[in-house]
Amino acid sequence: MMRERPRWLRTMGSVAEVAGRVLRHRWTRRIRVATVVVLAGVAGAAVAVMLFARADLNVGPFSAEMSVSPSVDGGTEIDIPPLGSLHLDSHRGPVHLRVALGSLDQSRTEALIDNPASISTAGDRAIDEVVSGVARLGLRTLGLAVLGGLILGALVFRDMRRTAAAGMTALLVTGGSFGLAAATLRPESISEPRYEGLLINAPAVVGDARRIADNYGRYSEQLQAILGNVSRVYSTISALPVYEPAGNTTRLLHVSDLHLNPSSWGLIRTVVQAFEIDAVIDTGDIVDWGSSAETSYVASIPSIQVPYIYVRGNHDSAAIQAAVKAQSNAIVLDDGLTEIDGLTIAGIGDPQFTPDKSEGNSATGDDAGPQLLTEAGQRLATTIRNSGKKVDIALVHDPAMAQPLSGVVPLVLSGHQHARSVSMLPAPTPVAPDPSASSSPAPLPSATATTPITTRIMVEGSTGGAGLRGLEDEEPTPLSLSVLYFDEKNDLKAYDDIRLGGTGESNVEMQRNVIGLEPDAVPVVPSVQPSQ
Repeated sequence: MMRERPRWLRTMGSVAEVAGRVLRHRWTRRIRVATVVVLAGVAGAAVAVMLFARADLNVGPFSAEMSVSPSVDGGTEIDIPPLGSLHLDSHRGPVHLRVALGSLDQSRTEALIDNPASISTAGDRAIDEVVSGVARLGLRTLGLAVLGGLILGALVFRDMRRTAAAGMTALLVTGGSFGLAAATLRPESISEPRYEGLLINAPAVVGDARRIADNYGRYSEQLQAILGNVSRVYSTISALPVYEPAGNTTRLLHVSDLHLNPSSWGLIRTVVQAFEIDAVIDTGDIVDWGSSAETSYVASIPSIQVPYIYVRGNHDSAAIQAAVKAQSNAIVLDDGLTEIDGLTIAGIGDPQFTPDKSEGNSATGDDAGPQLLTEAGQRLATTIRNSGKKVDIALVHDPAMAQPLSGVVPLVLSGHQHARSVSMLPAPTPVAPDPSASSSPAPLPSATATTPITTRIMVEGSTGGAGLRGLEDEEPTPLSLSVLYFDEKNDLKAYDDIRLGGTGESNVEMQRNVIGLEPDAVPVVPSVQPSQ
């Protein structure tokens, strides 16, 4: 006689039988197939979007790439390699937009520089270009999502109807994601970016980006008229009877602290042509951060079409110096000499690299700064003495490097302070006699003894208007540069100080200074200033 199965076993058997019937039910099969179809469509769309959903576009002078990817939080990321990135809480939803700025396009950059008035319309065009790029990217992403869903659906099901359903699922999910992103769009997020990388310093360096953009737009509208005025002012000034450059006069243009301002190149080219400049002297800070991304800025140097003599500033890295040296008409001086039209010029780069240093910032190395600057000036003075040549001009970036050159050269050119000044360096301190030396009376000076050299230092303002930082105030920093005139004996005879700028004003100021007619400059000891 067989024993009856336990109750729990009979119950389990009943549950298994019911579960089997449920699983075999046609609606269960349909739900299971629908779930797989949805998963195939979503997975195929996600893979296709992550791999191929990108589009190239031009934003002003930049080449850029836009891409989208699945995300939980949404938002927009703008990469500016190698400086870092900024992140905007622009929208919600499962779509993340990434914009990667690439290199500057040389032809578009030169066109923008050659026509400064077009800067004022560049912002409007950039908005249209971005909107057009986003639209193209959206359509491309929808197409790729559908294609990805169809391909994965075909691989899984090998059934036309289910494959089409997977593609439709991809379309609905992707379109719904875009719809959610558009519905939660926050245009005001552009004023609330989160910075990463070197761009963490951006708010402190450039202030309110919207205010700077507004100021720059108003400022750049006047730049074209300002440049045109340079030629008219030159023709007037040159006719003054106090000084008229002779045919054998050497004309040098002194610029400094361009700080990545693209408008500087158009201004320099205009002055070079109008004043028949023989060479340009740049006393440093040609860029802002010294990054490899900024090396393309110096590619405009050959457009100047005259020798371009350069010494490194505290914002210029070794990579920037190398990029300048690679230009066909550039001459880099770093404790060395060169000769231009009979003038012998010596120069040395700034010994410090402090691109993120600002006023009030006690960065590491500040205590050693004055000593490093003085030692660099002493090193250049030693190089000049050992050369056995009469050096006419010495170039440094920071005026604090100039004092050791007093009595060594008649003229020192520098920048760094973003303010124009001319003064005489104090005479060098006489060396105390050696007590162990003979006490015989010193010989009288011979008739051939040379006259002691008095040294003039000319500190240039910022030819780039201090870059973006110069636009933080309501009135932007003016653009400053100077033309120096040397006679056949390599003596400085006169110089023109040119000053452009003033928001809302198309003005240019120019002052002719003739050596000997100007008031005697008071000797000033250059001091260490906060890094600009």
